[in-house]
Formats: sequence, C-alpha cells, structure tokens
Amino acid sequence: MASGDGSYGAPPPPPPPPSTPLVHRESRWRTSQYGDITKLREYAAKHEKAAARFQTRAARVNTRIDKLRHQAAVLREKAQSVLAVVPEYEQEINQYQRDIQASTQRTAGIVVGSDVTTLQVRIRKLQQKIVNRQHKARSLELRAAQRTQKTAELKVKVDLFLEKSRLEEQEAQSYQARADKLQMVTQAEVAERIQPGGTPPPPPPPGQYRSP
Repeated sequence: MASGDGSYGAPPPPPPPPSTPLVHRESRWRTSQYGDITKLREYAAKHEKAAARFQTRAARVNTRIDKLRHQAAVLREKAQSVLAVVPEYEQEINQYQRDIQASTQRTAGIVVGSDVTTLQVRIRKLQQKIVNRQHKARSLELRAAQRTQKTAELKVKVDLFLEKSRLEEQEAQSYQARADKLQMVTQAEVAERIQPGGTPPPPPPPGQYRSP
C-alpha cells in the first residue's frame, strides 16, 4: 500500500555523501600503495641527506684548500723578502774586492797587511750571510711547494665528494619521480572507486509513485 505521504513501498535510499578532500585522503590511506609511496619518499630523503653531507664535506675541504693556498703565498713572499738583501751584500763584496786589489797593487802583492785580511774576513762573513739567506729562502719555497701539492691532493678529494653528491641527488630525484608517479596512479584509482559512474542522478521528488 501507498504510505500516507503518497510514496509507494519503502522510501528511497539517501544519496551518497559528496566526495570531499578528507574522504579522498582517507581512501588513499587505506590503499596498500600508500606505504610504497612513503617508502619511496623516505629513500629520496635519505639520498638527499647523503648528497647534502657530501656537499658539506666538499665545502670544508675547499676552505682548507684556500687556507693552504694563502699559507703558500705568504711563504713565497717571505722567501722573496729574505733574498731581497742579497744584491746589497753582493755589492759590498765587490767593493771590498776592489779595495783589496788596490791595496795589493801598492805593495806589489809582497806584503799583505791587516787591512787586507780584515776586508777578506768581511767578505767571508757576507758570503756566509748570502748562503744562509739562500738556504732559508729555499726552505720557505719547499714549504710553499708542499702546501701547493697538498691543495692538489685535496682538490681530487673535493671532486670525488661532488661526484658522489651528484649521484646521490640523481638517486633522490629518481625515487621522488617514482613516488610522484605512483601517487598520481593511486589518486586516479581511488577517484574511480569513489565515483565509478560519475555523479549519481538525484532521487525522485517525494509524492511520486515508483514502479515496483
């Protein structure tokens, strides 16, 4: 029999709730693929962390390289300053040798006075100073060359760190792209499950009879 409100049989079922972002997220969380997406994003984050760690190491080594280059430049400047007075010593030696030659010419080389021996002693002392300064300058140059060689070795290490960082970034981008692709597929599947036939038709208005 018809009910008192004019409808025939049981009342129509209520329409399905509209699809909201919350419903969409909950349906996505219930899928098994959500765990795969989070795992891929975790792998991507790990590779990004490793890439950042290698970049940090490369930056530290670059700082050390700059310090070593500065030290090498300072040592070379010191070596040049040490050798700067050598020409003055050589000029003094030449002057003393001329004085000795003039003194020996007066005595025809028969008598060697104390003035000549004094000049000879001064020449020996100046020559010793020149040798000492040359030795010190060469030691400074050696230390500078050692630091330059160390910078070359560290540069190889920097290149290795940067190459590892680049590879880690590529791995992170690969995992991130796989996660994004899987997420798009999952969203499409969940959307089809929530609305398989599109928007359902509205229910018939009350007061109309429905065919049995």
